[in-house]
Amino acid sequence: MSAGEIAALIAAGAFALLVLLLIVPLVKLCRTLDEATLTLRETRERSDPLLTNANTAIVRVNSQLRRVDVITAEARAVAGSVSALTSLFAALVGGPVVKMAAFGYGLRRALRRRRQPKALDEAGSGGQGRNRRRGLR
Repeated sequence: MSAGEIAALIAAGAFALLVLLLIVPLVKLCRTLDEATLTLRETRERSDPLLTNANTAIVRVNSQLRRVDVITAEARAVAGSVSALTSLFAALVGGPVVKMAAFGYGLRRALRRRRQPKALDEAGSGGQGRNRRRGLR
């Protein structure tokens, strides 16, 4: 055997040793990839019903939102009608009611002023209280 053949045998032995040392990590890597594949498959199988349920829920929420939009539009129309009715009521009834309230206030005030001197006459000295206030004797 020549030196070249010995070197070739050493190189072949080193290569065989390297392959044997790399087999263990490669086997572990294959197992890890298999587990990852299984996990992805299970995740996809479990997520399909979840996504279907979420899609159904979104469709139902959208239909409820459409109903709420209709209700909101109707409430807006009712509020406008109530506002118009309130304005009409205030224009038709508000003016006369205010006038009646002012008339009642004026009438009460006039009656109080009329009764007030009599109350002073009865409390005072026989009519002299009223005459003193007016500057008469």
